[in-house]
Amino acid sequence: MGNAVRGVVAFIPSERCQRFLVGDLKEMPLDRTLDLSSRQLRRLPVAACVFDELVKLYLSDNNLSRLPAELQGLRKLQLLALDFNCFEELPAAVCRLPQLRFLYLGNNRIHCLPRELRDLRELTTLWLETNCFTDFPAVICELTNLKTLHLGYNLIRSLPNDLKRLQELRSIWLAGNLLTEFPPVLLEMHFLAIIDVDRNRIRYFPTLSHLNGLKLIIYDHNPCINAPVVGEGVRRVGRWADSSDDEQEEDGTKAGSETAEE
Repeated sequence: MGNAVRGVVAFIPSERCQRFLVGDLKEMPLDRTLDLSSRQLRRLPVAACVFDELVKLYLSDNNLSRLPAELQGLRKLQLLALDFNCFEELPAAVCRLPQLRFLYLGNNRIHCLPRELRDLRELTTLWLETNCFTDFPAVICELTNLKTLHLGYNLIRSLPNDLKRLQELRSIWLAGNLLTEFPPVLLEMHFLAIIDVDRNRIRYFPTLSHLNGLKLIIYDHNPCINAPVVGEGVRRVGRWADSSDDEQEEDGTKAGSETAEE
């Protein structure tokens, strides 16, 4: 009943109704963290944007599709969670948060990113999983401090060569896309520690033993005929992960023969 009432009240823009949804926003939270997740919000009250010392703002699991320009006044914000909303594009105000380090945009309807995203020079973590990207957003290649990139469960078929410019990147998560080959650019990114290409359409994996920084490769649920060869101590998650190279080669030959016969 509570959620149903909130859902109805969310359509009423009066100050009293908004206060019912978000509570009293007159005082700055002592921990400089404001959590307005799961409030059925359709708009962010401007009152939430007056706390210029705020460091973390959680707006997950609402019905937001836009944000007020006043958001850019949160100059010290380091974490912004906008996942599980209704955004089709990234609000301009987000790109004007100079201290932002963690940006969560998963489970929205976003299909492209603005060029202004490159202005987030401090960004280290970007979550974009379960959106509507058909192409890898080129502007990501300009986020030179990025360490973690989640782009799983989109419709991406390839990665740009410029991705190798992200020399601080340590983990890339690409599960559930439409990759038909292991992205060549990843073979040049020796600094990557985690690569996830689970649930794609990759049939053949090149050797990854030269990637000195690699610690984990996830390649399960691909129609592959081999497993990637990796260096000592690297964990593999997928078919033949625990097999020797000889066993893998024999199984792969059989799989290839069966596919040819089909």
